[in-house]
Amino acid sequence: MTALLTKVPVLEDLPPVEGTRVLVRTDFNVPMADGRITDDLRIRLPMDTLRWLLDHGATHVTTASHLGRPEGRPDPRYVMEPVRRHLESLVAAAGYDPSRVSVVENLRFDRREEAGDLSLAEELCAGQDLFVNDAFGVAHRAHASVVGPPRLLPSAAGRVLAREVEVLDRLLHGAARPFVAVLGGSKVSDKLGVIEALLERVDTLVVGGAMCYTFLAASGHTIGASLFEADQVDRCRRVLESGRDIRIPTDLTVLSPGGRFGGGSAERTGETRQVGADVPDGWTGLDIGPGTAAEFSDAVTEARTVLWNGPMGVFEDPRFEAGTRAVAEAMAASSAFTVVGGGDSAAALAEFGLADQVSHVSTGGGASLEFIEQGDLPGLAALRERRGAGGRVGGGRG
Repeated sequence: MTALLTKVPVLEDLPPVEGTRVLVRTDFNVPMADGRITDDLRIRLPMDTLRWLLDHGATHVTTASHLGRPEGRPDPRYVMEPVRRHLESLVAAAGYDPSRVSVVENLRFDRREEAGDLSLAEELCAGQDLFVNDAFGVAHRAHASVVGPPRLLPSAAGRVLAREVEVLDRLLHGAARPFVAVLGGSKVSDKLGVIEALLERVDTLVVGGAMCYTFLAASGHTIGASLFEADQVDRCRRVLESGRDIRIPTDLTVLSPGGRFGGGSAERTGETRQVGADVPDGWTGLDIGPGTAAEFSDAVTEARTVLWNGPMGVFEDPRFEAGTRAVAEAMAASSAFTVVGGGDSAAALAEFGLADQVSHVSTGGGASLEFIEQGDLPGLAALRERRGAGGRVGGGRG
């Protein structure tokens, strides 16, 4: 058990569960299409926690989650009914009475959730004896359902949350060397804090995705019409001049002026071309080039610990997937401890059929990055400062 996890209560640290009613904050924010769940991973993951609670005698488990971005008011696109039906089927398939588990309506239908209003937490905790947070994907948010219940009930981390903490704490404090971090994605401003934190810990930092163009501009390269953040160039230059081993692309895959990318095949227009580290005027860089893909893959192959967060290009468009696929395949083939930091990189891994060939896929990209940058999260701090096991509110037992 890692250093931080020894300070965060886990299921075994709860008071006796038999005969209790338990509130579980889950992350059932699953992708939907026409009211149908297209990927149920986020519903399946907390089943270990639910089984443990039911096996230890909980009379009822109430799950609470958000779904989508309904902006603080009811929205028929984001009702929890499909999730409830799916969870009940999973509970029944596991051999339990599905009436012992329920799903409350979308937490973000209530503005008090994102405002961190304790009154919502009090309503959620009414009639409950214990609280379990198993929603790592929102552990970086000081929302009412995340930080409120530990102030009111004896609380602990569920299996999903505990595993995330264990993995990320290992990255920060016990990584085998060489430790390589591969970062991509669109906005460098979102990740510079993480980059600066990682530079204190990793042996090699690899930068791809749209964020690499700000680094290329800081290195004196031309970037054409590529996405970049002019106000971050000086900061990127300081990072590059830090003396650390930082790899940025030496060749790129670019799209001609006026070309369109993403979407369906009919919407993908324009000429693609491989160029060096300089993007021609009017052209747009949308992926790392084959030479860079090989170099980045070699860095992954030679590592003993790898963290990957963010694609290398617009992998949703087959013309610009090669860089992301190369990194994904190197991760899958590696014998290192490999961690994929959620979000688009996890989606890419799944699209390439490689999700089961890495050591850990995080359930929360934003939470992973904030943990790395800050070393803590509001949801974890709330659990460490939880109400003691000696008293309960809500009177749910019995």
